[in-house]
Amino acid sequence: MKALAAYLPLALLAVAWEAAVRLGLVSRDLLPPFTAVVSAGWTLLASGDLWLNGAASLYRGGAGLAIAIAVGGTLGIIMAWWRPVNAFVSPLVEMLYPMPKSALIPVTVLWLGFGDGSKILLIFLGCMLPVTIGAYNGARSCDRALVWSARSMGASRLRVLWDVVVPSALPELLNGVRTALALSFVLLVSAEMIVSRSGLGHLIGLLGEGGVYDAMFAVVLVVAFLGFFADRLYQMLVRRVLQWRE
Repeated sequence: MKALAAYLPLALLAVAWEAAVRLGLVSRDLLPPFTAVVSAGWTLLASGDLWLNGAASLYRGGAGLAIAIAVGGTLGIIMAWWRPVNAFVSPLVEMLYPMPKSALIPVTVLWLGFGDGSKILLIFLGCMLPVTIGAYNGARSCDRALVWSARSMGASRLRVLWDVVVPSALPELLNGVRTALALSFVLLVSAEMIVSRSGLGHLIGLLGEGGVYDAMFAVVLVVAFLGFFADRLYQMLVRRVLQWRE
């Protein structure tokens, strides 16, 4: 019952969408009926277009996000643990963080062309920063008494880093990863709509230009649900990873 209640707002939104169009409250030219969108989505699924483009998008997004988590998490903890690294890298992070990440699309295309590499690089660059900041804040908030206790017991600096600082940084790091997960979908679709020949973003742009709006909305819904379920799965993973804190 609790799981059903969690998804009830989505069902109510679908009913309201259908009713608003059928009753003429919203023009069909602006918003196709929900049932027509679902039908168009099923057609795309049966034809294989949705599978092929979805697989391309998931590969790019997953690869870019994985690299961002590995590099950003490591960099953030190192910044918090070694002051010279923090003094050198912190101004770069502070400068790049507020910059719109979509502004990097022409740069990544210039460097790596229109293939998968430019999208993976864009997602890596955009998603690395929230992960880095999360890891840094988590490592900086580590209880100094635990660090001193570990050092007094003879633990090496690297052992203290791994056994004390990293576990302390994990909650903030995982929050940064959740932000990066959402950002990866934004960057992926934006890049694919502008400079791609495949992917869900490319499919949205192609169908929109062709006036096939019911199918276009179907792909938009697919992206929305992929992001929604990815976030739900990630929250389940976080609860499992952080069980030791309870």
